[in-house]
Amino acid sequence: MLCLLFISLFYIRKIIIVPNYIFSFVFTGIFSISCVHAASKVAIVIDDMGYRYTDKHALKLPGEITYSILPHTTYGKKLALKANAQQKEVLLHIPMEAENKKRLGPGALTSEMNAQQIEQSLAASFAEIPFAIGINNHMGSHLTQQYQAMAWTMSYLKEHQLIFLDSKTSPNSQAEQAAIDLGVPVQSRHVFLDNHLDSQYIAKQFQQLIRHAQKHHLAIAIAHPHPETVASLTSLIPTLAEHDIELVPLSTLYEKSSIHTASLASD
Repeated sequence: MLCLLFISLFYIRKIIIVPNYIFSFVFTGIFSISCVHAASKVAIVIDDMGYRYTDKHALKLPGEITYSILPHTTYGKKLALKANAQQKEVLLHIPMEAENKKRLGPGALTSEMNAQQIEQSLAASFAEIPFAIGINNHMGSHLTQQYQAMAWTMSYLKEHQLIFLDSKTSPNSQAEQAAIDLGVPVQSRHVFLDNHLDSQYIAKQFQQLIRHAQKHHLAIAIAHPHPETVASLTSLIPTLAEHDIELVPLSTLYEKSSIHTASLASD
């Protein structure tokens, strides 16, 4: 609850003189208090969009969902265009090297790449989806721990006025610090909603998202375009209003950036 104090101050003195008498009148000001409710804000990012035709069903989710598209995938560009046509924000979901050495797919960044190679790879990904507002990492538990690689990544984002969302696949991620050092707007994921494709689990994680938003006034969740997730979120998202929480585009949480610690989840 945000309370604003409005003060209207004035001082008026009026003197009336009549024979043998002087009358003096003094008027002073008044003040009033007006309270305005400041809603907490939540952003939900749907990751891993692009490999499956069925990913399109995630575009039907209600509200200001942000979509993160895997570069150079079969349906990635088409899904990005549809999301953009719906005036939804789009990120690039850039594959980054993981500790477990999982296959990364096209457009990946690795610790073996130099600054020029990272720049060229990012440029090629953005050439495909030029209206993307920034990136978040797909996997990346190894690369995000490498400060130099993250600094090279942030240098590209800074030059092109893009944002970064740290998916927080490692507790030792250097991405946030590199972004701060390079002057790139950065936020971190707070909750993964669907590590298990079970409606009860997703509902439990959604409650965690609500609690985080109520405590910190903002929260960022990541989920994926699985049928179970889409079905659960379709019914859960409207309940945010019952808690005075507003679902917003991701970029709005960067205007007054407040970095919070995320819970750890694996790649």
